[in-house]
Amino acid sequence: MVGMVSSVISACIEQDYKFEPHYLTLNGFRYHYIDEGEGEPIILLHGNPSWSFMYRNLIKELRAEFRVIAPDHIGCGLSDKPDDAAYSYSLQRRSWDLEELLDALRISSDITLVMHDWGGPIGMAYAVRHVNRIIRLVVLNTAAFLWPSGKPLHWSLRVARNRPFGALLIRGLNLMVLGAACLGFRSTLPWDIRRCYAAPYNSWRNRISVLRFVQDIPLAPADRSYSVLKNIEENLFRFRQTPLLICWGEKDFIFDANFLHEWIARFPAAEVHRFSQAGHYVLEDGADSIVSVVRDFLHRHAKGTVLVD
Repeated sequence: MVGMVSSVISACIEQDYKFEPHYLTLNGFRYHYIDEGEGEPIILLHGNPSWSFMYRNLIKELRAEFRVIAPDHIGCGLSDKPDDAAYSYSLQRRSWDLEELLDALRISSDITLVMHDWGGPIGMAYAVRHVNRIIRLVVLNTAAFLWPSGKPLHWSLRVARNRPFGALLIRGLNLMVLGAACLGFRSTLPWDIRRCYAAPYNSWRNRISVLRFVQDIPLAPADRSYSVLKNIEENLFRFRQTPLLICWGEKDFIFDANFLHEWIARFPAAEVHRFSQAGHYVLEDGADSIVSVVRDFLHRHAKGTVLVD
């Protein structure tokens, strides 16, 4: 099985992900990241159950003008996948991982964060600690605030998060990774691309992060990451003058219209692009359109640019 999946990952790298791998050692673990191009840093943050592969087309498009960095969170993609005794798998820890990476790369200014799914809380936890380092924000079906009031947790997440057999469903039967590969896309995405999304999560051991992300969803004050997410929410106002682009897949059954409305309520001046036929993986379903929108946004809000109505 290991050899089979390794060959799948190798095929993905050969066909669609031809980037030089880089690794930062964090507490003895290898933290994988892509680092392409030169210029203002664009930081691409993925979610669950994904990895930096999802940003491959954006990396290719932007690296001619920017320095594009896309890490795989610990437990994800090509990064190491330690057990619980060695790594906490918490929002706070992941945000510190990102900070250690950017510090190691000596990136401390003119940062643009591009965030999807859990990439939103991870990126914004870093951002609220370093408001003056951030010059643009790009949001792709994510959140950086507490769960919207009145919106129930989707039954699939509720079962996986709260039931004793959640580990069997996610780590044993691989239902979340397979479900995302089937239902996260609304376009006719080739199956070889879907297999690339799932390839790093080929065993019980390698799916630890998939489950821990779900279990870390903060819903109540007693939850481990609740205070971290609440602090992010309370500090979002500090970014009201920061150019913000929202590209939203409207067929996402987790990050649905409730989340989009929360973003717009907090950032009424945000540039919003809705993709009516796109699902959770909006960057795949929106494909070239979103790449073009992001590139245009970066140019229009270049450092020092003064926009006139």
